[in-house]
Amino acid sequence: MLADKPAGLSSHDVVAGVRRELGGGVKVGHAGTLDPFATGLLLLLIGRATRAQRFLMELPKAYEVVARFGAVSSTGDPEGEVTVTGRVPSGDLELPVGAIRQRPPAYSAVKVDGRRAYALARAGETVELPEREVEVYRFEERWREGDRRGFVVECSSGTYVRSLIADLGDAYCTALRRLRIGPFDVADCSPRIIGLSEALSFMPQVRLDPGRAQLVAHGNAVHRPPAEVKGAYVRLTDDAGLVAVASADADGVLHPRIVLRG
Repeated sequence: MLADKPAGLSSHDVVAGVRRELGGGVKVGHAGTLDPFATGLLLLLIGRATRAQRFLMELPKAYEVVARFGAVSSTGDPEGEVTVTGRVPSGDLELPVGAIRQRPPAYSAVKVDGRRAYALARAGETVELPEREVEVYRFEERWREGDRRGFVVECSSGTYVRSLIADLGDAYCTALRRLRIGPFDVADCSPRIIGLSEALSFMPQVRLDPGRAQLVAHGNAVHRPPAEVKGAYVRLTDDAGLVAVASADADGVLHPRIVLRG
């Protein structure tokens, strides 16, 4: 299900609301956290779709962001302690694209020894997360007015837009909206539940005969010619629909990573 999260709610709040609507026994998750101040696309996973979470979380994302310059925030957003510095740039900014090293903010959902970094930071503990490499495909300024500027960012999974903005100087995000996750667009949000096969249609498909489908449904690897296998992960289907998501080795052997039949 595609949801357009409003400001003021956490991703967990949205998940809990859908779970209440569907009944407490239904498993509901999401594929990528949005901060409470942020709005936009949230992929909600229902039932067995929660088993495909990691594949959906790895998809690239696109955002619109409004930044305020001449001030910094302890959290990188309006919810933190804001300190005005008055240092506002007047010209064009150097906006990084390509592979970059980035340190997630202390107020993030990254886990440290089993606890969320933001929980540690709010408890007054010092949190310094290790740098990691992310990819920024597009980082463009769209407008500027006074100490505010608007940007569009397209990036890999795991990129923190708040950190991108903070690294431009004395700046923090005042608004953040997620527009896209892989092939999914916020403009297509509706109460309709998307079938898992459709949701994973961005993956290449490999069709199986009944015998191979039965083997895969029991967690067994099967062989297919390498020429038929394209992509790190593929959907394995038969006449009845989706059987599993698999990865392929160099010899064309398909190893089920999640079995979705039964």
